[in-house]
Amino acid sequence: MATDSQPATNGIAVDVRGVNKSFGSGESRLHVLKDVSLQARTGEILMLVGPSGCGKTTLLSAIAGTMGVDSGEIDVLGNPLHRMRGGALTRFRAKNIGFIFQQFNLIPTITCAENVSVPLLIRGVSASAAKKKAREVLDAVGMGDRWKDRPGKLSGGQQQRIAIARALVHEPPLVICDEPTAALDAKNGEIVLDLFRQVARAAGRAVIIVTHDNRIFSYADRIARMDDGCIVDVHRTDPRETAHFEHEVPH
Repeated sequence: MATDSQPATNGIAVDVRGVNKSFGSGESRLHVLKDVSLQARTGEILMLVGPSGCGKTTLLSAIAGTMGVDSGEIDVLGNPLHRMRGGALTRFRAKNIGFIFQQFNLIPTITCAENVSVPLLIRGVSASAAKKKAREVLDAVGMGDRWKDRPGKLSGGQQQRIAIARALVHEPPLVICDEPTAALDAKNGEIVLDLFRQVARAAGRAVIIVTHDNRIFSYADRIARMDDGCIVDVHRTDPRETAHFEHEVPH
């Protein structure tokens, strides 16, 4: 079995087996995930798509270790996430998973560079080295000129790019994203997706993206479609049948 410092070597980054998740009780009990099984492979971008309320974000949260499940098993990078608790789970997530959720969760009282530095500081990297790395990643997402600004001075789309930089700065083996391009225009969406592609192609890494944005489907290696709490289809993408960023969306 892999340790929390060693990615899985069998080509499977995430292995979800028979996972169930419900909310509430009695007659009001809502079954959100129903015997879900899914694999995400190293070296790929896997996109989860489907109608609102079908369970995509719940499944993503379970894979991220931020939400427990009622039954089933989830292995992440060869480690049994479903068995981890407390500090062990927190340390594993901090080291191995980059999170990009719809809520940016930026710290309003510190600069963009300082926000991006946080995952490195948690891992014991010196402040100067963390700041240097943070500025490099900010450059990569097109926000290098705003490193001194605080989040309150930025638009929603700009804040999203800061959150993306923070998720990538410690080079995690697994990056999971919930609607990462929702607030981005065409140009910046392409910058971010190209960056995700580079991350996925790096040795032993994988990217999982929940999205409604059909402009980015062509960036996926595989697309898993969900409906009513179930995985109904998983297929490889055909770039000839999917569109890139042809139209801009507002910030």
